[in-house]
Amino acid sequence: MKVRNIKIGIATTKEILDRFIENVKIIGDGGTPKKSFGVYFENLEAMRKVLTPNRLAILKVVKEKEPSSLYELAKMLKRDTKNVSDDVALLAQSGFIKLKKTKEDRMRVIPKVDYDKIVFEIAV
Repeated sequence: MKVRNIKIGIATTKEILDRFIENVKIIGDGGTPKKSFGVYFENLEAMRKVLTPNRLAILKVVKEKEPSSLYELAKMLKRDTKNVSDDVALLAQSGFIKLKKTKEDRMRVIPKVDYDKIVFEIAV
């Protein structure tokens, strides 16, 4: 199995917009921009607010145990379902978890992590 990484880093809004403009120019010239996916934060403090120890534990359990619902995930973590649901929603909004909705006997939300590592990068 191929190891897939998700890259996270620190970048200002200006740096992100500059990259976007550069990619638009490349596309405008008929080229193809370098494919890259990452999650970037304004600063280290913003990253710490999203990637708390509890949320990192969620990522690990989702990757390793593949729970079939948020309720099952909460039971595995021995945490309140509402708090786990809130954390998962934030992780999904930030791009760390994908959510699949299914309706078998009742509506379920299945969390998925489709990468193996989080790589943290800081430009100096």
